[in-house]
Amino acid sequence: MSFDEIDKKLLLFLQEDSKQTTKELSYKLGLSVTAVYERIKKLENTGVISKYVALLNKHKIGKDFVVLCHVKLSQHKKEYVLQFEKEVMNLQEVTECFHVSGDYDYILKICVKDMADYRNFMLTKLTTLQHIASTHSSFMISEVKNTTAIVL
Repeated sequence: MSFDEIDKKLLLFLQEDSKQTTKELSYKLGLSVTAVYERIKKLENTGVISKYVALLNKHKIGKDFVVLCHVKLSQHKKEYVLQFEKEVMNLQEVTECFHVSGDYDYILKICVKDMADYRNFMLTKLTTLQHIASTHSSFMISEVKNTTAIVL
């Protein structure tokens, strides 16, 4: 799908703050409210905009201990991969999961309260999943950049 400059600006504005009204957006874009509404509907209907969410402050909710956990499966059988992916979807502490190339098969982003909470997660949840051969954890020291915005 191709995007004109107005679509690109609109998508950027929505990624910055999706609670802006069509009136506010129309002013910024120099379009009518109806034109902005129709563009947003088109972007939603074509799946360019997949959903709207609220981003939470990890510090304020006490989930600011961030871990990147590399997971290696015991084998790369299709059934093992599919089972792992299905099971990891049910782990609430895992906020992101990437199937990757390299020495490990997956990278999980995990948000918990503290080291004790992470240890409990590892012992009672992650290590109970089948077909995990090994894990390697890295702990976030500071957050340098964190954005959800994708620039077209």
